[in-house]
Amino acid sequence: MKQHRYLPMTEQDQTEMLRVVGVSSIDDLFSDIPEDIRYQGELPMSSRLDERGLTRHLAELAGHNANTDTHASFLGAGIYDHHIPSVIQHITSRSEFYTAYTPYQPEVSQGELQAIFEFQSYICELTGMAVANASMYDGATALAEAGSLAASATRRKQLIVSRTVHPEARQVLAAYARGLGLDIVEIGYSDGVTDAEALAEAVSEQTAAVLVQSPNFFGAVENVKLMADLIHAHQGLMVVSANPLALGLLETPGKQGADIVVGDAQPLGISSSLGGPTCGYFAVSQAHMRRIPGRIVGQTTDRNGKRGFVLTLQAREQHIRREKATSNICSNQALLALSASVYLSVMGRRGMQEVAELNLHKSRYALEQLLSLKGVTASFNAPTFNEFALKLPDGTDMNKLQAGLLAAGFIGGYELGRDYEELAGHMLIAVTEQRTKEEIDQFVHTLGGLL
Repeated sequence: MKQHRYLPMTEQDQTEMLRVVGVSSIDDLFSDIPEDIRYQGELPMSSRLDERGLTRHLAELAGHNANTDTHASFLGAGIYDHHIPSVIQHITSRSEFYTAYTPYQPEVSQGELQAIFEFQSYICELTGMAVANASMYDGATALAEAGSLAASATRRKQLIVSRTVHPEARQVLAAYARGLGLDIVEIGYSDGVTDAEALAEAVSEQTAAVLVQSPNFFGAVENVKLMADLIHAHQGLMVVSANPLALGLLETPGKQGADIVVGDAQPLGISSSLGGPTCGYFAVSQAHMRRIPGRIVGQTTDRNGKRGFVLTLQAREQHIRREKATSNICSNQALLALSASVYLSVMGRRGMQEVAELNLHKSRYALEQLLSLKGVTASFNAPTFNEFALKLPDGTDMNKLQAGLLAAGFIGGYELGRDYEELAGHMLIAVTEQRTKEEIDQFVHTLGGLL
């Protein structure tokens, strides 16, 4: 059979379909709609294009977008420009992975199951936790699911979340909470990290969990152990959302007392793709294994002693638990989880440490250079990883500044005033291993000239 890029509908196809449904023209299909409210005339569209013309037109439209191939990006705020080893695309493009679906039949899904098992193993090692699931949609939904698990495990209704958690993740958490009847209490920040005194006053015997992000939305590293000790004294749970790349340097949340560790695996070899899709991870202590959302792949042996992989846990609503299911997760981001697994296997333990160090040192260099500009000061003094907040001179026109940076070949930082009224005029700058010294120096020079 001849292969076609696409199969357009011919005049003959149209005539035969109209005959089958019993009408003589396309207009007859809309006979129930009064003529005076039907659209009259031609739609504001170009004439039809052939395949070559359409490809050129779409390429021209795409060329209007600023992207990390054409511009040096200093924008983070949850999606980061990290190096993606070329081997990832080669492996994830293989048909065995690219077209794989839910591995219900382990006898024909061993490759997919093993890939998921290895992802879980990597996440456990990174986070210091006992069990990880087969992945989540993204970091925001993973955090919300963690809040749900904590409420179920403790039989309490109150969740305390820091305002230093990503604003969009807090929105998703609030959406989940409305459906589950949970009470969300937000705690403010002091010098870029969660206000410990305010947290101590808010935590009570009614608190199911404290939810924090570290490094947080401002890029600052939180004192997880302090908060974990505080919530554990009230028999609640500690939930930490962590940048997995930062865990190449920082002590694991598990060792700091976290009961649930979640996050977004986007920094691990997953393209920014204009904001998604990404892949969330979810890890827990042994005590909460059976409450974990989604599914877990386990390793076993068959009757001949050969190693094999199976779905060990799948608490999904269309299975036996139905309305008692712990989550509405009905699929997972297995292909993107595979990307993260390949990244981690390629980088190795030492590679993860080195790339994390590059992020730390380059961001520190950029911060020092930017603070030399007149009128620019650090928003906070808390230690950071690869992202930091700056206060720009009073009266700075942020829109004009961003446009100027874009024209000079830079994607500027995130305007914190969009989510924090008190931080109007502050910019969140991300510096990853992708940025060269020359790019950083030129960015500083350009920014200084625009202020």
